[in-house]
Amino acid sequence: MPRRKLSATTSLADFKVGVDNVIFSVDSQQNRLLVLLVLRDEEPFMGQWSLPGTLVRQGETLEAAAYRMLAEKIRVENLYLEQLYSFGGPNRDPRESSYSVRYLTVSYFALVRYAEAELIADGVSGIAWYPMQQVPALGFDHNQILEYGYRRLRNKLEYSPVAFEVLPELFTLSDLYQLYTTVLGENFSDYSNFRSRLLKLRFLHDTGVKVSRGAGRPASLYRFDAEAFAPHKDKPMVFI
Repeated sequence: MPRRKLSATTSLADFKVGVDNVIFSVDSQQNRLLVLLVLRDEEPFMGQWSLPGTLVRQGETLEAAAYRMLAEKIRVENLYLEQLYSFGGPNRDPRESSYSVRYLTVSYFALVRYAEAELIADGVSGIAWYPMQQVPALGFDHNQILEYGYRRLRNKLEYSPVAFEVLPELFTLSDLYQLYTTVLGENFSDYSNFRSRLLKLRFLHDTGVKVSRGAGRPASLYRFDAEAFAPHKDKPMVFI
């Protein structure tokens, strides 16, 4: 198909650029996948929940803006962050008609440890972890951005070690399996196949330490070996 040419009278779009963060965590105690939402205290969409976002400042990189927004909303030591996708269709922001400017957002996908995450309520009317199944209608196109981020998270779990970013340094195979079932659903794999597959790949190191939980047999504590995982990097379906 021939490429459409702009006429001499077609004006170029004037853009403002922002970042929106899709911040996930896993509440292993209640087996819930959570996303961080903030309550907007200004128009547009005042009083409505949305993803944490900000406009990029003069001289600031996109990644720096994403980290700044993270630091303004949550205190956490361990996290995983990567660029997700750009959303810049016309009329995605109600302010476009008032200011004659397009609002482009570059979204970022983050995963943090729930147990150590401390939320910061400064500068917002509200901030909360929402279970994915209970997310309300969000401002802007943030439901679409969230859905895109959720698909990315599920895909990352299949072939990358992203899960170990939010697990403690030492964990049981049951801990790891529980994280996967929380995100992917209980039907993605049975525990015995999951355990057998991972141990054959030899990137989980048995520390020789065992931990007792409840009335069952003590479970072995494992540590993720990044060097041993390197040959498997980016190969699909490593974990399931």
